[in-house]
Amino acid sequence: PSVRRLSQQFDVSTTTVVEAYRLLEDQGVLEVRPQSGHYVARREPDISAPRATCPEPNNPVPVTVGDLVLKVMKDNHNRDYVRLGGADTAADLLPVKRLQKCIAKASTDETSLTVYDHPPGCLELRQALAKLSLSAGLHCSPDDIILTLGCQEALTLCLRAVCKVGDVVAIESPTFYGQLQAIEMLGLRVLEIPSDPAEGMSLDALMLALDQMPVRAVLVTPSHNNPTGSCMSTDNRRELVEILEQAQVPLIEDDVYGDLGYNSTRLPAAASFDRSGNVLYCSSLSKTLAPGYRLGWTVAGRYQNEVHKLKALTNLASPSVLALGMAYYLMGNSYDRTLRTQRREYARRVREMRKAILKEFPGGTRVSDPRGGYVLWVELPRRVKTLELYEEARNRGVVYAPGPLFSAGKRYAHCLRLDASEWGPEAQKAVKILGRLFAESLA
Repeated sequence: PSVRRLSQQFDVSTTTVVEAYRLLEDQGVLEVRPQSGHYVARREPDISAPRATCPEPNNPVPVTVGDLVLKVMKDNHNRDYVRLGGADTAADLLPVKRLQKCIAKASTDETSLTVYDHPPGCLELRQALAKLSLSAGLHCSPDDIILTLGCQEALTLCLRAVCKVGDVVAIESPTFYGQLQAIEMLGLRVLEIPSDPAEGMSLDALMLALDQMPVRAVLVTPSHNNPTGSCMSTDNRRELVEILEQAQVPLIEDDVYGDLGYNSTRLPAAASFDRSGNVLYCSSLSKTLAPGYRLGWTVAGRYQNEVHKLKALTNLASPSVLALGMAYYLMGNSYDRTLRTQRREYARRVREMRKAILKEFPGGTRVSDPRGGYVLWVELPRRVKTLELYEEARNRGVVYAPGPLFSAGKRYAHCLRLDASEWGPEAQKAVKILGRLFAESLA
């Protein structure tokens, strides 16, 4: 129906109808046809990655992904290629000019230039982050927050605080290779827990692992896991916290994608259900505002003092001008507007890339259908080996992230992760190139 007709039918303003239509477009329910109006969008078949990645937890294993990760990361920063293998924030969606003004203002503050910003870090930014954390259901004070150099350092510090060399860390499978790198660097072992590509870590499998293995910590990304985009339900987050509290096993939560759910209502962090200080919460502003600033933080619960000490031993101070500039930005009213734009645009780009993959890749290809973030997990027919084909794709000008990067056990040989953040004509051509390459490998 037309905007005017709906406005009259439900006795609401035309502005309300337009906003409702926009929200339904963002969610892929409606599509706009030029000079015709709004229509219910055609739904593709529900094609997703397997609902369980392995039948039960395997034995803990050491991690050796470092060399492969470095090679893929290097290629994904080479502008000679179409780079679909990263998980990089879209530059056109960052509030660069506004941030530059805030940094310029911070640089006039003499203290930020002349005094070391010792841990826990810039007070103004910690105050802003404490306020921001309320949207995730966290009620923390600035004193509870320790600033870090991105989320990666936060995760590493938290792992160091609760584990020693040789300890076992339970993780989702597949999982972000940056987490595997941190575990490898610290000499820890990994126990891969089966995960659902929609709902995240299997709690039944986790409980089985806790009964059978000496798990020292659990590391999860409840909101929009990289690479699958899985998103744990609120009930499962609460249950996860309760299970680990009862088992007296600390939970390290990576919430770096928490603000990028396509739905305007943000899901509560798992840490919001913590009542005993057993959850170490980690996040950053790299995925929404400024990846180059490397501004992350942790709220480490009862491990706060240990993490604080480790941070001080790791690096004496943090970049105070950048932190103060970011505080100025967050004190304004721009962040919510930036997030609305990013959520809407990432939802569109992911949806369009997913359609292109299903069209161009070989029959039998299965693709995740995330509710947030900007990466897609692709499962090809099992005879396609993405790591073996990586060099040929590179020769054809396209790079991606092969599936084995996301597993300590080198699983997912027929899978890959693709980045939809920069979706456009160039990326569309690259998907066609990959589709032809994968089809040729099956011939």
